[in-house]
Amino acid sequence: MEQEVIVQISNKLKSIRKDRNLTLQEVADRAGVTKGLISQIENSRTIPSLLVLIQIVKALEVGLDEFFNDLNFYGKEGKLLIQRKEQYQRFEKEPASGYEYFRIFTKKVNACTIDIVLLEIQSGAQRDFVKTEAFEYKYMISGSVRYVFQDQEIELHEGDSMLFDGRMEHNPINIGDQIARMLVIYFFEVG
Repeated sequence: MEQEVIVQISNKLKSIRKDRNLTLQEVADRAGVTKGLISQIENSRTIPSLLVLIQIVKALEVGLDEFFNDLNFYGKEGKLLIQRKEQYQRFEKEPASGYEYFRIFTKKVNACTIDIVLLEIQSGAQRDFVKTEAFEYKYMISGSVRYVFQDQEIELHEGDSMLFDGRMEHNPINIGDQIARMLVIYFFEVG
């Protein structure tokens, strides 16, 4: 799949350059790279770094959103994305001990960005209330939590789910003696 995306990027760069009647040298000068590098990238012989790719796209006077908008990142599988457990990326959402977040994937869909996360809460973990500038969908994979809001508390157990406006202060607390695992989907509005 990676090779297919690289070929798409190479072909698109070459197509835009030719549509704008620019030479390899003109694009290279604008991007601050060599003519040979532009040629290698356009012919899929080398993969540019992200910084170089952005410089080339800007040199072609194309917005980044416009450039990447119609690229197919799905490959031959179609609109199916499989992310294996070992590929999840651990990250810190807020400083708190015992709360581990694993990003499954982030994808812009029409007027919102969807961020899918695996959250593991250790038994006895504590933190302050948080807010998120997104709607949040929670699905309990295992364990039990008490979601504490300013005006109510809701217990969720394995198989339960909940959707709420993350701008409300909230705090999930593991009420069991094992790790509580939940799938979290954030829906961020764009614009």
